[in-house]
Amino acid sequence: MRRTRIGAGAALMTGALAVTGLALAPAALAVAPGSATITAECGSFGGGEATLTATQNGTAATLSVNSSAITAPIALGEDSISSTLTLVKAGGGTVDFTGTENPAMAAGDPVQVGPLSGTVASGDSLQAFGGSLRMTVFGITITCTATGPQSPGPFVFD
Repeated sequence: MRRTRIGAGAALMTGALAVTGLALAPAALAVAPGSATITAECGSFGGGEATLTATQNGTAATLSVNSSAITAPIALGEDSISSTLTLVKAGGGTVDFTGTENPAMAAGDPVQVGPLSGTVASGDSLQAFGGSLRMTVFGITITCTATGPQSPGPFVFD
C-alpha cells in the first residue's frame, strides 16, 4: 500500500512539474509585420514593387523576396542565385541575410529569392530603405535598392 501512495505521489508531482514547465515556457517569437512591400530599382535589370516576407525562430530569421515587376533576364536553375539582402537597423548599423535559395525561373519570370538567413536580436527594427539586395548570377552582380520606406513599416523582431 505504501508503494502505491509513493507511486501516485510521484506521478502527481511529475504532472504538476510538467504543467508548471508549460506555463513558464517562453512564448514563440514572432516578427511583425510578417510581410512588407517596397518599390525597388535594379538599374538596367528593371524595378518595381517587391514583397519581403520575414520569419523568426529565436535569433535566427529568414527573409524572402518576390517581385513580379523585376524579372529574370535569362533562364536560371534552382539555387543558382547567390543573394545578400542588407537591411538597416533603426538604431544604426545593418543586418545581412544571405543564401542561395531560389526556384528555377524561365527568362521573364518574376524574381524570387529566399529564404535568406540572418541573425537578429530581440527588439531589432529593420528597414529595406537604405539597404540593398545584391544577387549574383553567373558572375554578374545585380544590385537593387528600395526607393522609399517599406510599407506597412519596418520589421520588428521579438
